[in-house]
Amino acid sequence: MKNSKYWFGFFVGPILIAFLVVVIIPTLLGIYYSFTDWNGIVNDANWIGLRNYTEIFTKDKDFLNAFLFTAKFAFVSVITINMMGFGLALLVTKGMKMSNVLRSIFFMPNLIGGLILGFVWQFIFTKAFDAVGVTYGLEFLEGWLSTPDTGFWGLVILMSWQLAGYMMVIYIAALENVPESLKEAAEIDGASPFQKLIHITIPLVAPAFTIGMFLTLSNSFKLFDQNLALTNGGPFKSTQMLALNIYSTAFTFNRLGLAQAKAVIFLITVAVITLTQLSYNKKREVEM
Repeated sequence: MKNSKYWFGFFVGPILIAFLVVVIIPTLLGIYYSFTDWNGIVNDANWIGLRNYTEIFTKDKDFLNAFLFTAKFAFVSVITINMMGFGLALLVTKGMKMSNVLRSIFFMPNLIGGLILGFVWQFIFTKAFDAVGVTYGLEFLEGWLSTPDTGFWGLVILMSWQLAGYMMVIYIAALENVPESLKEAAEIDGASPFQKLIHITIPLVAPAFTIGMFLTLSNSFKLFDQNLALTNGGPFKSTQMLALNIYSTAFTFNRLGLAQAKAVIFLITVAVITLTQLSYNKKREVEM
């Protein structure tokens, strides 16, 4: 018994210390600095109470706009990414000869860094789309990323293209665990492929939807490098997301105290939304 406790501490101890140093202590320091006027340059940080939080909700319209834009982006991205991921998973689990190759191809965008993806898609939207639009007279393809609407959908397309393959892997694991006997019994009863999908497959892969929605929701809210590389918040900060707004406040205007206050609000918001979604979907799994 004593040996087991020793080995438990030996293996878990370093991880707990690392978690404490890397996550817990910086979080507590960040909360403290959110109540100061620290500029990140000098060591003096004067305690100013709730002034940063008051300024955020009364004067900082850019943060509120970024919050609304991020919420809208997260809502749309969660739907598109999970639908694409589930659709790709259904495609590659049909027993085709090329299924393994297709899995690799669909997953590959997830291996590319966000900054690189942002610059690649920026070229596609601003050069390739524009050239096709001019050549074939398709006006909706011209001037992409130059308006808030095209910038928004550009970010959605980029994010969906990058993460759909990752979600596909999660849904493949769930689909391959669906008992074939249930599908065969449904076929004997005369169920169509669509009916099998709705009444058998989707309820049985509900836990995968819970995980997929949790991951895409958190990643959508925390999006930074793609936003920086693709639009950099433009035009006129209309596509600036929360992470980029916090970054600009801290390192462009040197107001790290205010940026920390925004980060605290950001942390609480993401935690509440994701945990609420997780709890709701878990209850739905039980009902199914």
